[in-house]
Amino acid sequence: MFPRRLLAAWLAGARGGGLLALLANQCRFVTGLRVRRAQQIAQLYGRLYSERSRRVLLGRLWRRLHGRPGHASALMAAFASVFVWDEERIQEEELQRSINEMKRLEEMSNMFQSSGVQHHPPEPKAQTEGNEDSEGKEQPWEMVMDKKHFKLWRRPITGTHLYQYRVFGTYTDVTPRQFFNVQLDTEYRKKWDALVIKLEVIERDVVSGSEVLHWVTHFPYPMYSRDYVYVRRYSVDQENNMMVLVSRAVEHPSVPESPEFVRVRSYESQMVIRPHKSFDENGFDYLLTYSDNPQTVFPRYCVSWMVSSGMPDFLEKLHMATLKAKNMEIKVKDYISAKPLEMSSEAKATSQSSERKNEGSCGPAQIEYA
Repeated sequence: MFPRRLLAAWLAGARGGGLLALLANQCRFVTGLRVRRAQQIAQLYGRLYSERSRRVLLGRLWRRLHGRPGHASALMAAFASVFVWDEERIQEEELQRSINEMKRLEEMSNMFQSSGVQHHPPEPKAQTEGNEDSEGKEQPWEMVMDKKHFKLWRRPITGTHLYQYRVFGTYTDVTPRQFFNVQLDTEYRKKWDALVIKLEVIERDVVSGSEVLHWVTHFPYPMYSRDYVYVRRYSVDQENNMMVLVSRAVEHPSVPESPEFVRVRSYESQMVIRPHKSFDENGFDYLLTYSDNPQTVFPRYCVSWMVSSGMPDFLEKLHMATLKAKNMEIKVKDYISAKPLEMSSEAKATSQSSERKNEGSCGPAQIEYA
C-alpha cells in the first residue's frame, strides 16, 4: 500500500515539473561522483609521477577522450585540483636572495660601525636602470623602532597601500639551533602561541623539502580571524654559517576558503640567522623581512601600527618560547639534523586525509574585512 502512495505522489510531482528537477539532481550527483573519483586518481598520480610525466599522461588521456566532452571536462577539473610543486615550491634563488640581503646589511653595518656610527642604517633607495617613472622604483626604508638589540624599518610597497617590514635583531642567551627549531616546530607553536587556532602541514615536497601549511590565527578585536595557506622552505648553509627560512602564500586544493575566516592571499616572510660563533653556541643576529595584506577596512596608519607593535611582540614570544624549551628541556624537533627529504608523519597523515575531504565550500566574497 505504501509503495503505491509513494509512486502516486512522485507521479503527481512529475506533472508539475518535478521530474525534470529529479533528473537534474541525479545528473549533478553522478557528475560529482565522477569528478571526485577523477580527483583521487589525479592526486595519486601527482605523488607517483613527476610534473613532466603527468603532462605526458594528461596529453595521452586528453587525446583518448577527445570527442567525449563530459569525461574530458571531469578529467581537466581533477587535474586542476592537484597542487603543482614544480610551479609553487620555494626555489634555491629565493633562499639565496635572502642570504644576500643579510650579507649586504652586515657589510653596511660594519662600514658604519667602523666610521663611528653605532646603529644599523636602513638600506638606501634601490637604483633603477634608465629613466623609469618613479612609480616603478622601490621606496626607501624608514626607521620605525630603534632599540639596542632590535631595529625595525618599513617601506611602502609600490602600487599598494601596504608596507613591507624589516627587522634586524640580536639574541645572546639562546643558540641559533634552538631559535630556528622553535620557529619551525608546528606542534610546539600551538603551545606557546595563544593566537593559533590551527596550524598543520598539508603536503610536503620530496624534491626540495618545501612544505605547505594551513595556519589559522586570531586577529586583534574586533577583526575576524585570518587563515593563511603558505609554502615554506628552510636551509642551513654550513659553509657560510647561516640559516634561512622563506615562506609565501599559495593556493592548495585541499584547503578551500572557509566562511569562518578571512583568507590572506598576499603573504611573504624571509628569516635569515647568522650565528656569532656556531649553531650550538649562544648568540646570533637575525634579519626578518615581512609583508602581508590582512584585507582590513582600517586606514593604512592603523594597520602599520598593529604590525609595528605586533611584530616585536611575536618575536619576544618566540624568544621566550626558545628560552623555555632550553631551560625546561622541552622536546623540540631538530630540523637541522633531520633528513631534508624525509616526510614527517604529520605531513603523511594530512596528505592522506586530504583525499577524503569534501570538495570544499564556497569562500567568502573578495571584499575588505574588519
